[in-house]
Amino acid sequence: MLELRSHCENCAKPLPPASTDAMICTFECTFCSDCVTSVLENVCPNCGGGFEKRPVRPAQMLSKYPAQNESIIKPIDWSSFETIQSRNKSIPPKNR
Repeated sequence: MLELRSHCENCAKPLPPASTDAMICTFECTFCSDCVTSVLENVCPNCGGGFEKRPVRPAQMLSKYPAQNESIIKPIDWSSFETIQSRNKSIPPKNR
């Protein structure tokens, strides 16, 4: 079950369950599409993987399977991310 994290981990933009702006990596790290495109260049700062659009949970299922309430905000640590980003951004996510 996806956690449906409530905010972008970098900029803290709200990403409610119905948001079509939410992007996730395979470990459910969650960022807004602006950060994924403009800041991260499709490289997860936590695992080095790529991102996909987070699916929208049907509204009728939110009462049984609610979104996560706790926000995870971890602005990019550029000193460690620059190495991960430069190593991975030219490699397609499926080949990383």
